[in-house]
Amino acid sequence: MLNIAVSMGDNYTVINNKQLSRFEIAFENSEFAELQYRWLKGDMVLMHTFVPKDIRIKGIGSFLVKYVLDYVRANNLKIRPYCPFVAKYIKEHTEYEDLVNK
Repeated sequence: MLNIAVSMGDNYTVINNKQLSRFEIAFENSEFAELQYRWLKGDMVLMHTFVPKDIRIKGIGSFLVKYVLDYVRANNLKIRPYCPFVAKYIKEHTEYEDLVNK
């Protein structure tokens, strides 16, 4: 499968790495911020968000979650937010609640 890269603001590039089932942002020091996903009955299950400790204060996690949720909306998908960080983000940004398969 092909990887799809999209440049977003703040000079971050998000890649949907389908082979590893994760959206990722690569950094120069060979570290990745990532949001791992799986598929369950046609829904994208958002499993885990990870941002390396030394860059957490820069809002990378929220940037990545927003990107993934916008991707889900653009592709007419539904999600199951197993990741507590994603669930909290959706609770604080209610415009994404309609993406959750209840």
